[in-house]
Parts: sequence; structure tokens; C-alpha cells
Amino acid sequence: MTSCGCFECICGIEPISNGLVICNREFKGMTPTGMTFGELASMTGGGVQTPGFMGHGRHFIASKKFAAAEGGVARIVWMPKELKDDVAERLNHTAKETIGIDNFCDMIGDETITTDPEELLTFLTEKGHPVLQLEPLM
Repeated sequence: MTSCGCFECICGIEPISNGLVICNREFKGMTPTGMTFGELASMTGGGVQTPGFMGHGRHFIASKKFAAAEGGVARIVWMPKELKDDVAERLNHTAKETIGIDNFCDMIGDETITTDPEELLTFLTEKGHPVLQLEPLM
């Protein structure tokens, strides 16, 4: 599979938490993957598809098909606050239907909480995030 550079968001594996970080193109900061959107885009744009990274639209995040083979929305561990707030209603609905969790977005980190992967793992543990119960991706 290949992707063009026109996608709105990119997700990538964050290995410490065993989850997925999603970044939208408007976010200019660092993510817990240690990469900015531009650096993530270099992993997926221009016809390149690097395992562990995927370009996608912002509305796909709340789809029941999002990363379905990898555990679905339960894999999402971090997003920029603006993106998380934008998709919260739909994502919370999907999470309630698929994994039985209310207010799932409250369990997802953002830049106001941390961009450090080890601090993110502490946050996820405190919240009882479902990713901690999933099989390793790598």
C-alpha cells in the first residue's frame, strides 16, 4: 500500500505503551514517537508506506474499522488536544460500542499531559487504558 501526502492525520506505533499515536497536520509540536507531523509524513508520503505508520483522515479515527486488526480504537494512546476534542464525541461513541468504555477520550494523552513516552505510559496506567491489556504489536 502507498499513501500520497494529502492525508489529514498519521498514526504510528509508540513502542513503550504498545499503542498508536495520532497526529494531525495542524499540530506543530513533538509527539511521543519522537517525531513531528512532518517527520511522520516522511514515513508515509510520496508513495512510501513504512510498517507501523499509516496516513488517514480525521474522521476515520472514530470508525469501527480503525486499526481493527490491531485492536481497534483501544490502541489509541495519544493525540493533540485539538484533534482529540474534535473527534471526542464520535470516538467516545465508538469506544462505548466496541470496547464498553465510557468517556474513552479521557484515557488518551495529549500535549497538555505529556509528549514523553514514559510519562505517557504512567498516565495510561493511572487511567487503566485498555491498550495495556492487548497483545504486543511488535
